[in-house]
Amino acid sequence: MQARQASKTFIMITVFLDVMGMGLVIPVLPDLVGQLVGSQAMQATWYGIIMATYGTMQFCCAPALGALSDRFGRRPILLLSIFGLGTSFLVTGMATSLVTLWLIRLLSGATGASFSVAGAYMADISPPEERGKAFGLIGAAFGMGFVFGPMLGGLLGHYGLRLPFFAAATMSMINWLYGYFVLPESLPKEKRSPFSLRRANPFTALANLSKLEGVGGLIGVFALTVLAQLILQSTWVLYTKFRFHWTTLDNGIALSIVGIVSAIVQGGLQGPLLKRFGEKRLALMGLTSGAIAFFFYGTVREGWMMYCIIFANMLGFAAGPALQAIVSKQVDPTKQGITMGSLNAINSVMMVVAPLLGSRTLAWVSNLPPSDWRFGTTFYVACGLQICGLVLATIHFRRQRNERLAAAAATSK
Repeated sequence: MQARQASKTFIMITVFLDVMGMGLVIPVLPDLVGQLVGSQAMQATWYGIIMATYGTMQFCCAPALGALSDRFGRRPILLLSIFGLGTSFLVTGMATSLVTLWLIRLLSGATGASFSVAGAYMADISPPEERGKAFGLIGAAFGMGFVFGPMLGGLLGHYGLRLPFFAAATMSMINWLYGYFVLPESLPKEKRSPFSLRRANPFTALANLSKLEGVGGLIGVFALTVLAQLILQSTWVLYTKFRFHWTTLDNGIALSIVGIVSAIVQGGLQGPLLKRFGEKRLALMGLTSGAIAFFFYGTVREGWMMYCIIFANMLGFAAGPALQAIVSKQVDPTKQGITMGSLNAINSVMMVVAPLLGSRTLAWVSNLPPSDWRFGTTFYVACGLQICGLVLATIHFRRQRNERLAAAAATSK
């Protein structure tokens, strides 16, 4: 038990350092793109293209890295992804052209499987009844990384636009050294499964997810909610800059507050909320809260109101870990890696669609007066997607309940 708790601490610190490095660059990457183009519309468009490149490579490579972790263990694949992330930050900080930025996103996307492998690692060391809480701990580490990362990135970006990238590269290499010397392997050799190109194919991985008993209907829910969230993430910095004239430091502070709320909910409240409501009810409540928040993000006309919505949407941060736990419980222990990799493949598909959809929508409204209600169209789209996910989840859980009742009635006869 003590060794298991220590391993959880290791993986949380690894995720924290990884996310902190990523959070450092979020407030400044759109401005770096802006230095290389000539207008707000072009800035939004090219930022979307560069972000979509990362998602494309993640979609193609994440299931393969997840399958490799099932074959060779979590530790070596996790270290590979962290090292690749650090290298991408370093080269991005030295980039002087859009082509260079695009090429380095190929590398960072190809090796960016640390979160899916971290999820498989946590599943390895957590009994099924504790996985919802365990995934909440990963979410808390993720949130804490976004507490310190964006704030530090905004502060460093105030003094030098490229300085956060070099700081992020340093954080990633510290993370890699930490994992190399401290992180133990979580998957015993007797539980490893052979590597298969067919299983590593991203389209095959998505098809396999849809066949999991009791889970198939949730794949659409997961995809829609991830798409909505990524539309927000991929347009937040440019949206607040265009509409409220926020600086990199302003966005660093706001994103840090998002991280604080996420850490409070997923690290401190996730367990009690799961005990009180259960995974299914908590997921539905979180999806509802998120839909309302997206709508108001698009309608408010004063920057300070964005902070109020962040705090009001606390339950929205609990939905993701609850859905992930439901999926994980349906999977054999030898296939946790490929399953988490497949979920990450869905995330990667949405990382292609969201920046392209969100940035093009933002580019379309960028010439409107900031007070125009249409300026929030990107968030109205996200709201609609979240509502669709909520409806699908409700239908799925209701169908499951009816099937259980029918099975119980048949047994009693």
